[in-house]
Order: sequence, then structure tokens, then C-alpha cells
Amino acid sequence: MPDPFDFEIPKCYAVMGNPIGHSKSPAIHSQFAQQCGIELDYTAVQVDPGGFAQAVEHFRAAGGGGLNVTVPFKVEAFKLAGRLSDRADQAGAVNTLKFGEEELYGDNTDGVGLLRDLQSNLGVDLKGKSILILGAGGAVRGILAPLYESAKRIVIANRTVSRAQDLARHFSHPSGVIIEACGFDALSGQQFDVVLNATAASLEGQVPPIPVDIFAQRALAYDLMYADKPTPFMVWSQTHGASQAEDGLGMLVEQAAESFHLWHGQRPQTGPVIQALRAP
Repeated sequence: MPDPFDFEIPKCYAVMGNPIGHSKSPAIHSQFAQQCGIELDYTAVQVDPGGFAQAVEHFRAAGGGGLNVTVPFKVEAFKLAGRLSDRADQAGAVNTLKFGEEELYGDNTDGVGLLRDLQSNLGVDLKGKSILILGAGGAVRGILAPLYESAKRIVIANRTVSRAQDLARHFSHPSGVIIEACGFDALSGQQFDVVLNATAASLEGQVPPIPVDIFAQRALAYDLMYADKPTPFMVWSQTHGASQAEDGLGMLVEQAAESFHLWHGQRPQTGPVIQALRAP
């Protein structure tokens, strides 16, 4: 007779951030779990500033198996992790935590998520392209290293120029790619093949103060933010010369798939999930 108590209690997983109410991560991981036949408890947890380390420890003590980490806690997660993946170490930021028996492992899946969305889902070839990144926050740390493996030139523009300069110095690389830093006003007269909006302007219904002629021919505008309708940056870009404008939903799903693989050892299909999330 089977033992009625012989079953495994599913570990808990969550995304932590502030704000977090808009997060689609619970829906994404629920669909991944259904694909892979995994019983999963995944929630969204809002954490007050200054309370991240305590929230992580409480979650772990309650049976947590891992966490996704979003703004503004990615750098705190980096400092909290006892062991880091190479890409997390390079980024100086962590968006995925895995709880081991004795250590906290930190990874950063943002960069691979962006590349998979650009290359596999959108068919964008970054080789030899000039890329403009708007913003210099934690999200940029995760995407810079993968980008300079393909791009010809990368410019980081930020309202506070010193933050952009710090990132450019941190990610300088002997591969030959040029990483520059400047303020928004210094972009006048320049054009780019790919413009990535990594600011929070779209959440506030705004667009970064960039020149109207910033897009080269057949340029892509990509907002790392996502919404149920085109973001202000996407709308602005399409009216000012961008041939293609996309949001960051595909990146969100792709980076989540990488986290899911880290936790569960299975790689889910992302296409059906992206399609389901975009359905009206």
C-alpha cells in the first residue's frame, strides 16, 4: 500500500521588486510549469526599500527554491549571493537567485534573454550594428556584455553622464568594440541601427529626450519595458523613422526561461507563452 505521506512538497518561487503588481512573471512560470509537468508555486512579492535581504532570508526559510529579482534590487542581489555565474559577475547585477543547501547562487539572465528575443524571435542580426542604449541602470548591466560580442559600436546615453561613463569603463573589452558614454544632448547628429530604451520613462508615459533623427535606415527601436499596448517610446519611434518598434515582453519571457532552466533543469518553449501573453 503506498505511503500517503510519500510525496514531495513543491518548492516555492517568486519574483521580488518594487513595484511588482504589473509583473507577468507568475503567469509566465505557470505556463512553463504546465509545459514541463512540474507542480509550481510562484508568486510576486513587493519588497520595501531596505528590506530586500530580510525578505530573501524569510522566503528561503519558508521553503523557497529560487527568486527572480527586478528593479530596484538587482545590485543588492549581486552583493547578497555567495556564488556567482560568470555573466552575473561581469554584470555586477543579479536577476536570478537559486537557493542551495549552504549557499545562495546568483545569475543574470537579462542579456541572454534580450539576445534570444532579438535574434531568434525578431530575426535581428546585430553583427556590425551601431547600438544606442538609453539609460544606465541595473538592467543595462545585464545586457551590455552579450551585446558587445556582436555590435560594432555601443553608446550609452544617460541623464547623469557619470553613471554612463562608469558602465563604459566597467565593460571596456579588448575585442575592439567601442563603448562610449554621453548625455542625451550629445546625441545630436548621430544615428543608430538599434536603439534600446532601458529607462523607466515609458512607465511614466514619457520618452527620453533624444533627437528626432536618431534612427538610421531600417533601424529597430526596442523598449525593455512592456505593456498591453505600444509603449510611449514605441509610438514615438514609429513616428520618427524607426522601421520596427518592439517592447520587452519577448525578453521577459526568454530571460524567465533561462531562470526556469537553472531551477528545474528543463528548458520550456517560449514561443507559445509569448503568443498567449500577447493575445487580446
